[in-house]
Amino acid sequence: MKTVRNARLMRRTMIAALVTTLGCSSAAFAQKKTLAFVVNGASDFWKIAEAGVKKAQGELPNYNLQFKYPEQAAAAVQQRVMEDLVAAGVAGIMVSSVDPKNQTDGLNKVAGQTLLFTTDSDAPKSKRVAYIGSSNVELGKDAGKLMLKALPQGGKCIGFVGLPGADNARERIEGVREVIKGSKVQLTDVRGDEIDQGRAKRNVEDALAANPDVACLVGFYSYNTPRIYEVLKETGKLGKIKVIGFDEDPITLGGVKEGSIVGTVVQQPFEWGYKGMKLMAGYLEGKKAGVPKDGIIIVPGKVIEKGNVDAFTADLKKMMGK
Repeated sequence: MKTVRNARLMRRTMIAALVTTLGCSSAAFAQKKTLAFVVNGASDFWKIAEAGVKKAQGELPNYNLQFKYPEQAAAAVQQRVMEDLVAAGVAGIMVSSVDPKNQTDGLNKVAGQTLLFTTDSDAPKSKRVAYIGSSNVELGKDAGKLMLKALPQGGKCIGFVGLPGADNARERIEGVREVIKGSKVQLTDVRGDEIDQGRAKRNVEDALAANPDVACLVGFYSYNTPRIYEVLKETGKLGKIKVIGFDEDPITLGGVKEGSIVGTVVQQPFEWGYKGMKLMAGYLEGKKAGVPKDGIIIVPGKVIEKGNVDAFTADLKKMMGK
């Protein structure tokens, strides 16, 4: 009987200790501040930024870092995701705005309740504290130079993009037009797809059917160039029409390596995730020196062509832990 009582006492002691441990763990978890990275839509491009956030998490033990994909590339959906995060008590949000021109009021609402940074697609008229990302005008200029190089005699080009109203799209197109102005290279049309992969591919098919004289196709978003590549391959036109891309999709890099894609202009989304989270954490802790007065933190892009694609791909795999 004494043995049974002792066993019961031991179980009660163990349960009490477990409850105390769990309570302490829950309290510690609750004390951690949460930072969230909210993207503009589902795309493999964002996996690189997500890897950067994961690295930052290893160096920010007092924070919970989250990465959020809205189920649809729509400003209203993205706003709901951010408002849900605010309601849950998030300490800071970094967002790639879907439609910054028409999203200012919503972004200001979020900024009034939590720390707000932007990335990829800035919203300069909002009350965001800082933007960390590329100069999309400069990226566009780099693409324009590739177009001039690919078409020394000139030619008609058509572009494809996800969100025509987003700052990153508008500025890239602006950069291209600035460089090719006065040349015989023309960007005659840019077709949007709202980050719909099926529509992105149909846009390329329709453009080719309506423009048999097109000399060059430009993919302004990460997935646009792979859709261009697929359609050209299916129609037997791969290598006959010049292709300029943006970002580092594996299909795009493969096309650059084989010579069917002239080149691609890449960003550094890993740094957005890594440096962005650390800057936000520092800002919350009163360390604001990392944010300049104008709130603009530019992470330079790179031009990838056949000569440097292998080295870039190897660096990318290392970054992604592959």
